[in-house]
Amino acid sequence: MVSMETIPDGRLLRVYFCESDRHDGHPLEEAIVEVLQSSGISGATVIRGVAGYGGSSILHTTHVLRLSEDLPLVIEAVDTSEKVEAVLPKLAEIASDGLITTQQIEIHVREPG
Repeated sequence: MVSMETIPDGRLLRVYFCESDRHDGHPLEEAIVEVLQSSGISGATVIRGVAGYGGSSILHTTHVLRLSEDLPLVIEAVDTSEKVEAVLPKLAEIASDGLITTQQIEIHVREPG
């Protein structure tokens, strides 16, 4: 039987933005992942959406007739509440046009061995 450790004070972080968003001339996803990594966040995943819209209500889609090179992106990261809360001010600074959400979660990780 696999042994699992439960971390009850986990937090899920999501950052929503578009492919065209930049920070200091570089793709925003690269800047966000770099901040998460340098802050010691356990891991992050960049997810490319097939359709979506944000506060501007402009639809971004991969539909053939509306081919967009500005698709929605979401970065998800999971760690303890303490680590996620500590990185939020820096993320808010570099992802000023994006949307950042957090959600309290339980983390279940496989124990080594």
